[in-house]
Amino acid sequence: MAIDSTDASSPPFQTGHPRHFYLAVDRLHFKMQTVVELLDLVGRRPCLPIVVCCSTRDDLDSLCSSLSALPFISSSALYSDLAEDERAFILEKFRQVATKWNHANEDEVGKDDRSHMIIVTDACLPLLASGELPLNAHLLINYELPAKKETYGRRLATCLTPDGIVINMVVGGEVVTLKSIEESSNIIMQEMPMQILDIL
Repeated sequence: MAIDSTDASSPPFQTGHPRHFYLAVDRLHFKMQTVVELLDLVGRRPCLPIVVCCSTRDDLDSLCSSLSALPFISSSALYSDLAEDERAFILEKFRQVATKWNHANEDEVGKDDRSHMIIVTDACLPLLASGELPLNAHLLINYELPAKKETYGRRLATCLTPDGIVINMVVGGEVVTLKSIEESSNIIMQEMPMQILDIL
């Protein structure tokens, strides 16, 4: 994957509304390698709060296994069988990282502060109706593109800060699904720029 690594210490770029990108992958078996390379790069941005969404428990397990060794990212997973207090601890820890990112200036984010990532399935997203707060991540990666615009919208509402960035991983025929979500949700999906750190 040809992605440039520019200066990872520059301050976050703010726009006030989410920006939606897609990252096309030629074949399904390259998808995991591509997301590992992407996260290895964006994780170099100090203290970046990241959420990776997938659809199934099997994909959650695979992602956890493949992403656990990334040197710049501290990661957690939300499983359906987590104890309530453990789930609350993971969510609160992530929100603290997100708050630090969303309110800090360049001097307050130390170069040694690792990025933090939550990997989650749709079944384990924060339950806003039950009083759980949104995660407010700056970067949401849809490892699996949801088939319905409602699921896409729920991921945005529960995971992403209003001025955050969404990267949708798309394989083959999923381009049709991407276009459908784009048209029905009245959003614009652009190809992810190679200099991805410039927009984070």
